[in-house]
Amino acid sequence: RWYFRTLSRKDAERLLLSSGNKVGSFLVRESETTKDAYSLSVRDNNSAHGDIIKHYRIRSLDGGGYYISPRMTFSSLPELIHHYSRDEWEIPREALKLVKKLGSGQFGEVWMGYYKNNIKVAVKTMKEGSMDPDAFLAEANLMKKLQHNKLVRLYAVVTKQPIYIVTEYMANGCLLDFLKTEEGSQLNLPKLIDISAQVGAQWVGKGSKRMNFIHRDLRAANILVSETLCCKIADFGLARLIENEYLAQEGAKFPIKWTAPEAINYGVFTIKSDVWSFGILLTEIITFGRIPYPG
Repeated sequence: RWYFRTLSRKDAERLLLSSGNKVGSFLVRESETTKDAYSLSVRDNNSAHGDIIKHYRIRSLDGGGYYISPRMTFSSLPELIHHYSRDEWEIPREALKLVKKLGSGQFGEVWMGYYKNNIKVAVKTMKEGSMDPDAFLAEANLMKKLQHNKLVRLYAVVTKQPIYIVTEYMANGCLLDFLKTEEGSQLNLPKLIDISAQVGAQWVGKGSKRMNFIHRDLRAANILVSETLCCKIADFGLARLIENEYLAQEGAKFPIKWTAPEAINYGVFTIKSDVWSFGILLTEIITFGRIPYPG
């Protein structure tokens, strides 16, 4: 419910600032000062004043319809609201500051940056024209549905070109590279077992089994390591939510050395095929990042 016909400005502010409402919550009410006009009241936040309420005048057209800016008109209030409503994950590009490039690939780059100048984040960017934007955003859309303390957390997205996916920052980078560093190469067996258990924990309790989630690209290069050696699964470009099994499209590419035989031969992926990949990942951990099946 977002239409409150006779609500006053002060009551609108009081209602939107009450506990349980978050930034982006809104309502529409009749204007107290202008006939045949409405006000859109939205909860926002800024660094100087914290949570605040912003008010926008919705004006009526003589021939029917509504607008906030005369450059964009709508035939009904619901149509106007639908246009201005945004995904709760969407943030303005201006809220991000890219500081250090961590890596690059065929489709884009990964940066360390800051959100609102104080939250350190990782920002995955897409090169314009390198791939379908919808396919790039599909990874973020899946991450919205996957919430687990052993999966890298999605913070936000920027859906206008160039597209950004914003996630939590993991200071030690990917597990494959970390195992080859001076610190990583000196880890003892109990710590290697602990890392293995952390990765495997996403299948227990509230993990992938409950969500019917398969990753399909589980390997050390796609595990990220924090400053405190907390390990989380990342890179959900091939991941899927499934009922029982997932049949890959003909011609799809897989990381062969980590992929289960039934998936290679028939293109059939299940949670069991992820467990096979986990077994190969264990060999990467115990050998400090050596390539599986060398030679």
